[in-house]
Parts: sequence; structure tokens; C-alpha cells
Amino acid sequence: MARRPSPGGPAWRVVTGLAAYALKAVTGLALNAVTGVAALALLVLVPVSAVLVPVAGLGRGPLGRLLAAARRLAGFQRRWAGRTLGLDGDSDGDGDGDGNSSGTSDGDGGGRWRELAWLAVHGVTGPAPLVAVWAMLSALDYVFLRLRPAETSLLNTFALSMSTVAIAVVVLLAVPLFRTGQARLARRLLDARPTPDTRIRELTASRAALVDARAAELRRIERDLHDGAQAKLIAIRMHLGLARGSGDPDETLRMIDEAREIAGQALSDLRDLVRGIHPPVLTDRGLAGAIEASALLCPMPVEIDIDLPGRPQPPVESAVYFAAAEALTNVTKHSGASRAWVRLRHTAGVLRLTVGDDGGGPVRRDRGTGVRGIEDRLSAFDGSLAVSSLPGGPTELTMEVPCALS
Repeated sequence: MARRPSPGGPAWRVVTGLAAYALKAVTGLALNAVTGVAALALLVLVPVSAVLVPVAGLGRGPLGRLLAAARRLAGFQRRWAGRTLGLDGDSDGDGDGDGNSSGTSDGDGGGRWRELAWLAVHGVTGPAPLVAVWAMLSALDYVFLRLRPAETSLLNTFALSMSTVAIAVVVLLAVPLFRTGQARLARRLLDARPTPDTRIRELTASRAALVDARAAELRRIERDLHDGAQAKLIAIRMHLGLARGSGDPDETLRMIDEAREIAGQALSDLRDLVRGIHPPVLTDRGLAGAIEASALLCPMPVEIDIDLPGRPQPPVESAVYFAAAEALTNVTKHSGASRAWVRLRHTAGVLRLTVGDDGGGPVRRDRGTGVRGIEDRLSAFDGSLAVSSLPGGPTELTMEVPCALS
């Protein structure tokens, strides 16, 4: 009697691995087929709605909702493409339609036309593999069971079964190629490709933001020195002068003790100022250790997931650390979250940091200075910030900086 493969054995692992692979393949085909049908439906409804706006006087409500649905579908496909291509956390194509993400639309008509072009292409290529499989099976059924004589039905059935198995094997082997091609096509159609003029404007804005950030940093340091250490040093001098002119030994000792206490406060202020310029923990423990130390200061649990095989250059390391610290500070002050998470990866020459929380949201770029400050800090290194934040949460800030690791 044949033995059943025991759970955990090599044969069982092979069986479960093949089952998981087949399930993933079928799920991928079905997902692209469903999104393809949805894309085709939106491609038909959008122009119809656009025509009915001036003709039937329906207003722009239906058209706006359809365009928002197209953006969400494109954002979903873009995120799927990022995961398929190994770009974990690449959620900048969120496409939630609320203005909180840099998504597939770049603020002008170009993003909208890219989405419509993707609808047209994906409406055909999405369902195509399933349609091809159905056509091949139908052709087999027609050839073997209808055109062949009835007396050879058993042979026909066997041939049909073997052909079906062969088709299934071919499909399963071709699925990775199809998924990768579909993902690359989606990213190529949906990702903005800046023109030289756009790139020049981006670099000009980045330089202006860097100059403003440096000026603000210098003003902060000057203010901290003036209001903190400098004021305390003046107080120390006054106390020592009073102690020198005092004829009472007890009063002299009191003045000296006060001057000593103020000197300790001034030293603490100077240490805090130095930490604000370049934290010693960043030098001692690197970016991963510094982010972990910053997460320990948060009042809510912070899940840390860091995989960094080396260290970026010191300026990049400092910028990313302060961006992470600013994001965690915003989570603590404004989100009302019960938990947060930090993911850090270096993939394909890009350092990718994601800070998220389960707070109420939404985070908007046009409110407050926290998000703009992070953008300005990263723009000096050609970095970018993507915001995914829906009303009711969750919220994720994804920061990307091209860099090499030592």
C-alpha cells in the first residue's frame, strides 16, 4: 500500500509548493481579468458621461466619480505592479483621488491621459490570457469530441485530458512572464516621465527649498543659542560678578552654586543643540539604530522592520533620519493612533522608508509644515515623498532617496 506523504516531508513540501504556485497563478490571472473588465467598462462609460454632461445637463458629478474610479483602479494596478516587480512599499501611486498622494496623476492633464491610455490597453491585455485559455479548451473540445467519430470517444477523452493537462502546464509556466510583462506595462503607462523642462523646474524648486531649509535651520540654531546657552552664560557671568563683590561668605557660596547650576543647564542646552544638528546615536549606531532609538520615544507601540545591509553616505543618512523622526513626531502629536510601523529597505539603488500609523487621518500636503519640511529635506538628494492617507486611516508616508550603500 502506497504511503501518503507525511506533512513536513520533502514530497509534501513539493505538493504544497506546487499547489501554492498554481493558486498564485490562477489568482493573478483572475485579478488581471477582473481589473481588465473594469478598465474596459470605465473606458466606455467615461466618454459617454463626458458627452452627456453638456447634452443632458447632468452636471459633472457622474463624470468626476468615473474619473475618480479610474484613478483608484490605476492606483491599485500600479501598487500591484510594484509588488510584482519587487518594489515593496511603492505606494506612491495610491490614486485615492483626494489629493493626498502623488499617484499616477502629476497635477496636469498628462496623468489623466496616461490613466485613460492604460484603461484602453489593460481592457484588452487583462482578460486576454483567460480568454486564450478558454479558446484553446473550446477548440480541443470541438476537435476531439465533435469532429471525431463516436466509437473512438474513449481515445478522444484521453487525448482531451492530456491536452488539457499540457495547456495547464503551459499556462502555469507562462504566468510569471505574463505577470511581469503586465506589471512593466502598467508602470510604463502610469508612471510620469518628466520632460527636460519639467526636470529643470523640479531641480530649481528643489534648490530653492534646500536654500530655504538651510536658512531656517541657521535661524533655529541662532535662536537656540541666543535664547538658551548665550542667556545662561550671561547669567553665569552676572552671578560670578555678584559673588566677587559680595562680602558675605555664605552669599558668595550661594552665588557660586547658582552659577554652577546654570552652567550645567547651558551645557545641556548645547548638547541638545548638537543632537539637533547631528545626533551622536546616528554616528554610533547607524541609520537603523538611530530610527529604533527614535521609535522608543513614541508613546504608542512602533513595529520596526529594517533590512539595511550597509550604510548610506552621511548626508543622506542624516536627512533620512530626521525625516523619519519628523514623521514619528507627527504621528505622536496629530494622528491619535494606537500603533505605528516603520519599514526601511534598500532596493535597486533606492533607499525606501515607510512610516505608517492607524490614526484617523487624513494627512494633506497643504496643511501644516511637517510634510513640506520632509519633502524639502529629501528634495536636496533628489528624493521624493508619497502620502497615502484616507479619512479614518490608515496613513503611510513613503520616502525614497536614490543612494548607494557603503
